[in-house]
Amino acid sequence: MSGSERPAEPAGDVVVFRGSPKECAEYGLVLDARGMAYERTLSDGMCALTVAESAAEFARDELMRYAGERIVPRAEPLPLETHDGAPAGAAVYGTILIVVAYLAGRQSFDVDWFAVGALDARTGGGGEWWRPLTALTLHLDQEHLLGNLLFGIGIGVLAGRMFGPGLAWLSILMTGAVANYLDMLISPQWHHAVGASTAVFAALGLLAGFGWGREMALRDRRFYRWGPLFAGVSLLALLGAGNEHVDVLGHVLGFLCGTALGWVYARVGLPRREGMAWQLTLGGLALALLGGAWVVALRHSR
Repeated sequence: MSGSERPAEPAGDVVVFRGSPKECAEYGLVLDARGMAYERTLSDGMCALTVAESAAEFARDELMRYAGERIVPRAEPLPLETHDGAPAGAAVYGTILIVVAYLAGRQSFDVDWFAVGALDARTGGGGEWWRPLTALTLHLDQEHLLGNLLFGIGIGVLAGRMFGPGLAWLSILMTGAVANYLDMLISPQWHHAVGASTAVFAALGLLAGFGWGREMALRDRRFYRWGPLFAGVSLLALLGAGNEHVDVLGHVLGFLCGTALGWVYARVGLPRREGMAWQLTLGGLALALLGGAWVVALRHSR
């Protein structure tokens, strides 16, 4: 008889499993799959599976094998080595924003920096490739600048510690620029935008995507796998929305672009500890791209 219930264990039968009725039903399916006859017995709310003595050893082996496959230990991620120089990278970021704010406020070189450097959907990306980069360094007022300084430095230090300052800021700059470019293509013709917040939310996405990618590589419960992404989305919803003057689309695009790149970094095994010379090279590349964009923008105004 397979899977029947009775109130007491029969003499001569061997108990191969004890547990709750639900567990007995689950483990009974294992014996069913192997074509083994067994009976279920109930006593004081507990259940037992019994088989003939001649089949007891085989039944225990099958159930132990199933139990070993059923309980998957949580894989431990490889330890991450933090990188030096993160505060220095954040200091460079802050210095750039302050210097550009000063020069733009004085209209240095007799140029309206907002006219040549702001994100402008009317161009639709048509040849003015520098705008997605230069727009990241312009701010409308002191409050706008201060918010992006504080938030950007804080999250930039975290990203610099995780990826190294050079790789972190190059990644933040490029994902922010890509998000700005997409924003310029998608938005209505009247849309203008400035500010480092798109890059700041790209940095947030970079961290969230990296954590998500690492967790997805582990054999773990789904809640834990999606935890970093959920945390990032929550911060985006909390900090990325605002009044009608806030470029919410830019914030969302920045977060999405950063998340995608962070996920890729996790899957390919970045960051690797390549040394400070490598980080300085990447940081120099980021500065060259941003500086070159402003040089082209200022020359275009003449």
